[in-house]
Amino acid sequence: MLTTELIHAPETESRRLLVVLHGLGDSLDGYRWLPSELGLPSLNYLLVNAPDPYYEGWSWFDIHHDRGGGIRRSWKLLAELLDHLRTEGWPTEQTALFGFSQGCLMTWEAGLRYPHHFAGLVGVSGWVHEHQQLLSGLSPLARQQRFLVTHGTDDPLIPFAEVKKQVEELQAAGLNVAWHVFRKAHTIAGPAELDLIRDFLTKSFPASDCSR
Repeated sequence: MLTTELIHAPETESRRLLVVLHGLGDSLDGYRWLPSELGLPSLNYLLVNAPDPYYEGWSWFDIHHDRGGGIRRSWKLLAELLDHLRTEGWPTEQTALFGFSQGCLMTWEAGLRYPHHFAGLVGVSGWVHEHQQLLSGLSPLARQQRFLVTHGTDDPLIPFAEVKKQVEELQAAGLNVAWHVFRKAHTIAGPAELDLIRDFLTKSFPASDCSR
C-alpha cells in the first residue's frame, strides 16, 4: 500500500484528480506547493510517496541496480492504487497523472499499461524503462492516451539525447505524445513550464471550469 495525501479542490464537488508522483529521494511533502502554483480550483490532488526509503526521502526503485523488478513491483502498487481510486469514486477518465524523474517513468508505465483511459499524463525530466519491450505490451487504450512530456537540454542526470530518441520512437509507434524541450537542468523550469502543464491539464478536463 502506497502512502498518499489527498488535497481537496476548493470546488468540493469536483471528482477531477491529479495523482502526483515524485522523483528519487523526494516525497509527497515536496509537492504541496503544486496546487497553489497551478491554481486550478476544480482539481483535487493526490500526493503519493514511493515505497522504498532513500536517505531522507523515498524511491520507486533502485536507481543503480534495478533490472526491472523494482519497477514492476512499484507499477503493481500504483495499479492497485488506481483501482482503489476507482472504487472510491475517482473515475480514471477524470484522473490525470503527473510524474517527475522516477515518477515520470512510473507515469509512462501507467499510461501504457493501465487498461483504463486517463484524462491526461504529464512526465517531466524522466525516461521510459525498456521502451521497446513496453511497446510490445501496450494496453488496448495506450494509443488513445494523451501525454505531455518535457525535458531539459542541460539535464546532467538523464541525458537529453537518449530521452529524445525514446520519445521519437514512441511517437513513431503511434503514441499521442506532445514533446517540449526547455533549457534547464534536472528540474521544473519555473513559470514557463508550469504554464505549459496548466494549459495541458485545463484542456484535459474540457467540461471543467479548470482555467479560472
